[in-house]
Amino acid sequence: MHSHCAYCRHCAGVRVGKRVLPPPQQQAMKGARGGMGIDEELLNAAMMFNSLVRDGDAIECSDDAGTGFSSMYRRRTRS
Repeated sequence: MHSHCAYCRHCAGVRVGKRVLPPPQQQAMKGARGGMGIDEELLNAAMMFNSLVRDGDAIECSDDAGTGFSSMYRRRTRS
């Protein structure tokens, strides 16, 4: 496992037995409405990801092109 998998847009989930569970961080980002609560949601999702990795067998990656790590978080630019 790579140390940045939890924060990569290529993370397809965690394999636990025969099932692949979706990455909690991506689920939290999809359901995010913005505001102050998103930080807490992402922290909780990261802790859940760590639990899945501990209990899981592998991390699934959708980076078929081999581009490497790509952050799931957009960088904000100031204008």
